[in-house]
Amino acid sequence: MKNNLYNKKISVVIPVYNEEKTIEEILKKVLEETKNWQKEITVVNDGSDDRTLEKLKEFSNQIVLINLPKNQGKGFALREGLKKASGEIIIIQDGDLEYSPKDYQKLLTPILEDKTKVVYGSRNLNPENKPFSRIYLYGGKLITSFFNLLFKTNLTDINTGYKFFKKEVLNGISLREDGFSFCEEFTAKVVKKGFSILEVPISYKSRSFKEGKKIRLLDGLKAVFAILKYYFFE
Repeated sequence: MKNNLYNKKISVVIPVYNEEKTIEEILKKVLEETKNWQKEITVVNDGSDDRTLEKLKEFSNQIVLINLPKNQGKGFALREGLKKASGEIIIIQDGDLEYSPKDYQKLLTPILEDKTKVVYGSRNLNPENKPFSRIYLYGGKLITSFFNLLFKTNLTDINTGYKFFKKEVLNGISLREDGFSFCEEFTAKVVKKGFSILEVPISYKSRSFKEGKKIRLLDGLKAVFAILKYYFFE
């Protein structure tokens, strides 16, 4: 599997907004995990107004940096990063420390072994993961269950920050969501195109709102609306 991996170009796309406390550490972890890979790491600074951009510039010889002048949302930032992705396989990585790049190998394995073209890292398949809020945990599960009900899938975590897929999956898919509903839109459109999504348990270190978590109750409501929109109209 390792030889197979080294023959593939991997694109890591990282959307970032006001992550001055974590961006250096997560980039070092990503670079360490991918040090022997043929890869490109694209970081999209989504209009941060703290020292995130300053810290990103310190990695200018190791990453592709896209700087957006104003905050547009995670979905918008991801679209900008995906436009630049030239790898055969794409990894979506958050700019905080909730997700561990040490899980890259096991998430890539099913793709490299041609078992699937899309892999999600599921936080809910690992019983050792502890959420900072039960409301947040069950809200996410409820959204996923609602998606499953409509799309006849059996997923456990559609809002995971770890989505791995072959670049060809994007062919013919037009993404529009600017915010966190990128997850619902992407998942809906991938399923509608007939791709199966394989889930793999991952480690997850949840952070609180005080520590920088950005998703809110309104985003949950938007997620439900997005599921309905992409089920009935697109």
